[in-house]
Amino acid sequence: MFEEEILSAVKEHVKQASLERPPDLKLGDFALPCFALARELKMPPAKVAQELAEKIRAPDFVDRIEARGPYVNFFLNTTKMAAKVLSRIEVEREHYGSNHSGKGMHALIEHTSINPNASPHVGRARNAMIGDSIARMLRFEGFETRVHYFVNDVGKQIAMLVLACEEKEKVSFEELLKIYIDVNERSEKDPSIEKSAFELLSRFEAGDREVHSKFRRVVDICVEGQRAIFERLGITFDHFDYESDYILDGKVANVLDRLKKTGKVEKDEDGRWVLDLEGFDLPLKSPVLVLTRNDGTSLYALRDIAYNLDKNAWAKGRNIVVLGEDQKTYLQQVCAALSLLGESAPRPVHYSFVLLSTGKMSTRKGNVVLLEDFMKQALERARSAMQREFGEEKARRVERSVAFGAVKFAILKVSNEKTATFDWERALAFEGDTSVYCQYANARIHSIFRKAGVHDPRLPESYLFDEPSEHALISELSMFPGIVAKALQECDPSILAHYVLGVARAFSEFYHSCPVLDEGDIIRSSRLALCNATSIVIENCLGLLGIDAPREM
Repeated sequence: MFEEEILSAVKEHVKQASLERPPDLKLGDFALPCFALARELKMPPAKVAQELAEKIRAPDFVDRIEARGPYVNFFLNTTKMAAKVLSRIEVEREHYGSNHSGKGMHALIEHTSINPNASPHVGRARNAMIGDSIARMLRFEGFETRVHYFVNDVGKQIAMLVLACEEKEKVSFEELLKIYIDVNERSEKDPSIEKSAFELLSRFEAGDREVHSKFRRVVDICVEGQRAIFERLGITFDHFDYESDYILDGKVANVLDRLKKTGKVEKDEDGRWVLDLEGFDLPLKSPVLVLTRNDGTSLYALRDIAYNLDKNAWAKGRNIVVLGEDQKTYLQQVCAALSLLGESAPRPVHYSFVLLSTGKMSTRKGNVVLLEDFMKQALERARSAMQREFGEEKARRVERSVAFGAVKFAILKVSNEKTATFDWERALAFEGDTSVYCQYANARIHSIFRKAGVHDPRLPESYLFDEPSEHALISELSMFPGIVAKALQECDPSILAHYVLGVARAFSEFYHSCPVLDEGDIIRSSRLALCNATSIVIENCLGLLGIDAPREM
């Protein structure tokens, strides 16, 4: 918000410059490092900083400019800063923080896309949480956004599940995991089960409508069950795209033909069609992507390439896919195949898993913590914690927001590439780096409003801000648009999570050092307006993480 004007003043004297936020406001609101300039000018950094501090004409909201060592530090005027920041927040309200970078543009994001064979587990839910937050950022920035889910309804594991359900008249979503684990255990002892599954797949790809109906019956039960679980977490999808449709409408066969024309496809010694990706610098001893089985039926990679061609046509702009870190090499192979076809590749967002003490979770072995069970436990623990603090009636009103917010925040606050470790006691704590801490800050603000008898306090004509904690909080609020831009650029919700924690901490410092209700009219009205702006930022930022911000706790 202020950075552009300061940089404009700086660039009257130097061509290239960038500003930093100092670690302590005692060093100013912005700092210009002079190391690169010093190398260019062949002068000591401290001397460059001193000369620039004397030359730069400060914008009117800058109180003073000081050279401190190799930095030029800019100190903003609290009152002028408040006028600009709070006025903008009051006007933009639920849109404050958006840079409107997506106006008139389209975006597509594919996320989650787990196998439709059982209830999702906690580890894979991280995909959905990251993807949902990115989709919220895209929409917040004005992109017309479509969220897609690719349903893997035709692989070997699905065929085995269909086989196991053939003789059952009615199957519930809750039964599928047990059936899935059981059939995998039996197939390890009886190879004929896997053989029958492959026969089903062959009939499916040959266009057998009866087999297709059997597959779709089981898959739809699972997809609907998964959709309902994610919807309870506030995670929704615009389109469910079925792999089987790409086989039945001939798109898979068409892609295979196109790839063959590149001269890079051949049959291997096992009779499978494979794509030679030599020259693409892939981290593989044998850079070959297997496209079909030896009976000619397609593998997931071939269907995925066909799907990516459609996504390119639909996206009309940004095209993002969220995948686990274990899929990095696979996606590189798919991107190489798309390159051979002259097609662009999606922007990947890779994430590490939520690991438990038993290691990675495997649906096939049954060594899982199901997301649905995790959510129930979150509700029970949140209810218990809230009841201790506020009593049963209030606990019931906020338990869902607190519980699901705690789960999401504990996972999203960890940068995508790092492993997220979940701890119940920490996740539901009222202090520390938790969603509850941020939610409670917002609830505390609205408690102040109820005591003051106000609903939406605005900045008065005469206002006063002269306390360091007021300055720090206003400065923090001014950063939100830049934080949103950075989080979307990096597709990393943890940037938002750490920012909203900073806002909550700055508000806590303000709350404990600056009484609101027991002051004279000007200071009281000024601080109420600052509280209101803070609430708007907390609610907007938590909203981008898919987390509710209750106004009473």
